[in-house]
Amino acid sequence: MSAPHVVVAGAGPVGLTAALTLARRGVTVTVLEQGAELATESRASTFHPPTLEMLDRLGVVRTLLDRGIIASTFQYRDRRGGEIATLDLAVLAEDTAFPFRVQCEQSRLTPILLDALPPGVEVRFGHRVHDLTAVGDSVLVYTDRVALRADWVIGADGAHSAVRRALGAAFDGTTYPERFLVASVDEDLDAALPGIALINYVFDPREWLVLLRTPQHWRVLLPTPADTPDEVESARLPERLRDVADLGRPWRILHASLYRVHQRVTDRFRIGRVLLMGDAAHVNNPLGGLGMNSGIHDAVAMATALADVLEGAPDDLLTAAARRRRTVAVDHVQRTSHDNWSRLRADDAAEHDRLRALAADPAASRAYLRRACLIDSLS
Repeated sequence: MSAPHVVVAGAGPVGLTAALTLARRGVTVTVLEQGAELATESRASTFHPPTLEMLDRLGVVRTLLDRGIIASTFQYRDRRGGEIATLDLAVLAEDTAFPFRVQCEQSRLTPILLDALPPGVEVRFGHRVHDLTAVGDSVLVYTDRVALRADWVIGADGAHSAVRRALGAAFDGTTYPERFLVASVDEDLDAALPGIALINYVFDPREWLVLLRTPQHWRVLLPTPADTPDEVESARLPERLRDVADLGRPWRILHASLYRVHQRVTDRFRIGRVLLMGDAAHVNNPLGGLGMNSGIHDAVAMATALADVLEGAPDDLLTAAARRRRTVAVDHVQRTSHDNWSRLRADDAAEHDRLRALAADPAASRAYLRRACLIDSLS
């Protein structure tokens, strides 16, 4: 009998983490990626402590730390009044070997994961999955080039997942009333906004914002009316950035993009011999940096359970892992990210006082950060 063969659709952080997890257990893996190469867009950029622990077990975290920036604190600020509270992740030292967040674009992680794959793993670029067919105890995977037979398929091919669509799986949820505008800028914001942290959530009921440092630049996230034409928002961006900090000249904008934001989840993360994970299974707003992290957690949990089943463990183990990851997506990730959005839009002095008291209380900070950093979602 031939060794089990798993096809992974998608060579992003989630798909490559799943492939590496399986390959380290001796599973034969083929990765199919529709792009001609790894994606280079500046997307997710925050790695939480439990994600760093998982990447450490996969042997890749040290390279990531070398390429990223360690953020030991993050800050809540008021747009009109400056700092509200700074939370120090050092209070998590008894919970994790990595009591900090790492700021590093996901496009810097994927080459690390790709390089770590054992020689037997085949990664095929320019192979877009467009359909699946179940045939007995296997699945036929159709790309625009070939058809592959697999024992199992992992759909990690993003929010517009062809794997999910081929299964006819629902992707129910809501769309936020505004779009998000993300600008990467070549500026020294430490000088322009003295006292800011590497990660800053800025409260304002009229126009909240997020400021994040990455290894190469600062990123500014701003809400934008959904019905405003792209060209109008592009023309307004220099003025909006000047309102964030007046540099006495136009900001140096490297790149800007507008996108719609959704909270959606599919009804099952396992359908027969197909597993859905990451954005293919659930999407949420980016506030708090939970999307990529929870997707990597999906990959490790479900790929580990799949490897166990392939080694003889009961099939129910994999079903339970998939159900657990869906519960986390709905009850933890989506709830927390939506609460973050609601908080930034509020003009609530009592909430500011609560955050100040939270920052001053190590025990309360620890409990809060365990949830914010996804540690509690794994228990």
